[in-house]
Amino acid sequence: MPPVFRRSIDMRYLCLVLALLALPAQAGTITDSAGRTVDIPDKVTTVFAAGPPASILVYIMKPEALTGWPRALRPEERAYIAEPYRDLPETGRLTGRGGEANLERVLAIEPDLIVDFGSVRDTYIDLANRVQEQTGIPYILIDGRFENTPEALRVVGEALGVPNRGEALARDVEATFGRIDALLEGVPEADRPRVYLARGPEGLETGMKGSINTEIIERAGGRNVADDGGQTRGLVQASMEQVIVANPDTIVTWDRNFFAKVFDDPLWQGIDAVREGRVYLSPTAPFGWIDRPPSVNRMMGLIWMAGLLYPKRWEGTLRKEARAFYKLYYHVDLSDEDLEGLLEWAEGRPPE
Repeated sequence: MPPVFRRSIDMRYLCLVLALLALPAQAGTITDSAGRTVDIPDKVTTVFAAGPPASILVYIMKPEALTGWPRALRPEERAYIAEPYRDLPETGRLTGRGGEANLERVLAIEPDLIVDFGSVRDTYIDLANRVQEQTGIPYILIDGRFENTPEALRVVGEALGVPNRGEALARDVEATFGRIDALLEGVPEADRPRVYLARGPEGLETGMKGSINTEIIERAGGRNVADDGGQTRGLVQASMEQVIVANPDTIVTWDRNFFAKVFDDPLWQGIDAVREGRVYLSPTAPFGWIDRPPSVNRMMGLIWMAGLLYPKRWEGTLRKEARAFYKLYYHVDLSDEDLEGLLEWAEGRPPE
């Protein structure tokens, strides 16, 4: 090949490379959990979380991309979030109860991407399509069902440009699910603990079997006593008579007011769980271990619940598990003081 011709090809190649480098970043394509094909920038540096579950997912995956919390952190939650992200602004929410973030606020923030994590029903699909059309900001919906957690982590890791972290977290979740499966192998349904979720200061709000609020109880091998054969889903108001008849052997709650008085309340003292001291207060910092909100935070709750329900079968200690989880997922090294404050009554020690 003549030298002049070779140089001509080299120059053309060089010009093509320079032209490509001068172009704006081309959009990658993500297929979300609703089957929507969404074009997103190759480099996502800012994300608006459509609701609390999504904010946790984004913070866990790529905290520097989170533009704010749907609700500003409370003082008691701050120590359990990495310091650079404790003072992020309150942005409001686009989805769920009390949605108050308006599109002007979203446009003012100018995120590269909007992420929602939870239900993928038609209502949320319509919202995503409408917001994306009106703002021009790509919007992805991720299925928030507990069993979908590994896939959610992988999809969001790809979308945010951190696929290795997404894969590592997904494998960690799968390993925990595997530990649970091994623990429950050979344990008949009839021999599994009967569990009641007590919500609210009176303890009479609960989640029916199969609801998003009780997924970790059932996944950890507990039998939810709020079970009408699948006729009712979601949260319900129980009567004291129904709880007495159900007579759970284990009660879990995140309400400190209920926990503080349940052992002295004559209405509850005849229930096996109370009489035997098997009432446990779930930690809620920085996010609830049972739900509140139902996001990846429930993985720590699953570990806690398995240890409560099967203490002789579960391998590991709560303190070690909590330290490791908060380091890997929440980017914080817990001090001994913060760890003790977190687990104050999670192991069933009644308040004095």
